[in-house]
Amino acid sequence: MEEKSQSLTYLEPLAQRALKLVKPGTTIGLGTGRTATAFIRALGASGIKIRGVPTSEASHQLAKSLGIELTTLHEVAKLDAVFDGADEVDPDLNMIKGLGGALVREKVVAVASKKHYYLAGDEKLVKRLGEHGNLPVEVIPFASAFAIREIKQLGLEAKIRKTKDGSEYISDNGNLVLDCKIGTIRNPGKLDRQIETIPGVLGTGLFVGIADMVLVASQNGKVKTLKRRD
Repeated sequence: MEEKSQSLTYLEPLAQRALKLVKPGTTIGLGTGRTATAFIRALGASGIKIRGVPTSEASHQLAKSLGIELTTLHEVAKLDAVFDGADEVDPDLNMIKGLGGALVREKVVAVASKKHYYLAGDEKLVKRLGEHGNLPVEVIPFASAFAIREIKQLGLEAKIRKTKDGSEYISDNGNLVLDCKIGTIRNPGKLDRQIETIPGVLGTGLFVGIADMVLVASQNGKVKTLKRRD
């Protein structure tokens, strides 16, 4: 509990900075993971009235418990903005996401949004994507063995994600997540396209050319703003 509390305290300045980008009356995507949780908690405490579209069941339950009005992509065609976390961020603001398992929903909500704001600790900044060694890929269970073989042809070793008890991790969509062992990625856009053309693959954790802004928190509590270069 203490470690979790410290993590959330470390992210409080980041969440508060992100709140300044939230406009009352808008509809926004609510991300998944540690930084997204800190943001959702800050949003609930702020009293700012928005409608939210959560990217996971966990975010849905948290936002609901805080009294945040929720909606779905069935009810709204376009979101004003998305606020989410990132697992890796390169100098061009390309990202790897999905360690929390919500990569496909996160990408759908991102593409459905007009503005894209991401939150991360400075340990997530990398010179090239892949430095942390993992790329998540969501795949339908029927195609998992086939997808693993096809991904191997691209030079990547993929394994089905397991939970702490050793069972297969199941996404909120009812699918499997493959964790692909990778090195640094020279062309993330190309790799994303190559993997997504494999039948049975629903999406990768590569978010290329999506982020407009990344807010980065450091251990000393300072927050810096990174904007996409034109």
